[in-house]
Amino acid sequence: MPGGLAALLDDIAALAKIAAASVDDVAAAAGRASSKAIGVVIDDTAVTPRYVTGFTPNRELPMIKRIAVGSLRNKLLFILPAILLLSQFLPWLLTPILMLGGTYLAFEGAEKLYEVLTGHGKEKKAAVPAPLQGQDVEKTMTNGAIKTDFILSAEIMVIALNEVADEPFVSRAVILVVVALAITALVYGVVALIVKMDDIGLRLAQTRQGAVATAGRLLVKGMPKVLALLSTVGIAAMLWVGGHILLVGVDELGWHALYDLVHHAEEAVHDVGGIGGFLAWLVNTLASALIGVVVGAVVVAVMHVIPRRKGAATAH
Repeated sequence: MPGGLAALLDDIAALAKIAAASVDDVAAAAGRASSKAIGVVIDDTAVTPRYVTGFTPNRELPMIKRIAVGSLRNKLLFILPAILLLSQFLPWLLTPILMLGGTYLAFEGAEKLYEVLTGHGKEKKAAVPAPLQGQDVEKTMTNGAIKTDFILSAEIMVIALNEVADEPFVSRAVILVVVALAITALVYGVVALIVKMDDIGLRLAQTRQGAVATAGRLLVKGMPKVLALLSTVGIAAMLWVGGHILLVGVDELGWHALYDLVHHAEEAVHDVGGIGGFLAWLVNTLASALIGVVVGAVVVAVMHVIPRRKGAATAH
């Protein structure tokens, strides 16, 4: 009996080691998958604050919570089952779907750029402040944020899936659930911190003295500039990420010329002493952003410019 008990304990210990190794493997795979999607994560973090800007401070966190819950629901209930089934039965569809999302991101970035350059977005800024328009505007803004997040979440999940495509089905599912939870917590935790930073600064300025109070006042004065900068970063990130997805996608579909051109340009600067790695990254980033601008501009022309001109010609 003691021998049997010892053998049983050995088996339990072995199983525990296997389980621990599996947890480590899942964590490592989830980290690897998340790191590949970091560009879209930056995009998501930069884009979201503009949806709650202009609302009263007591409504900011509830709105962010609602957007975060919507984001998690998108990932776990809709995107995850869909991409797992596609990866299992129609894996060749993942790249075209990813490229559709990349085209949408390029369009969103180019549309914002078009509004800045032409002034067509000024009428939106001149509208009545959001807090004075009631709960309907709050609902519209959060729904808009969740809609945009759906595209970004899909991009994150598909990019993550591509990194663990060789894993068994169940492992893939577990890893993607971990990625969904971690990315959502990271993005909306940072977003909540960003939008409440001015309130934190105000409290420090009112309740503290000396350097801490000065830091609080700097936060209050600086946050509008930070939010404006984030808006610009969001536009750039949409163009960069969307363009990069398209660049990689056309290569995976068999059209190698564009990707090879960018790759050769990266290699040309890679050996520059001390900064070669950064220059190679910069070349890829600028090339991806340029692709995003071109593709996004074409979609903006189809969606806005051409119909606008046709309408003007009809009116005359």
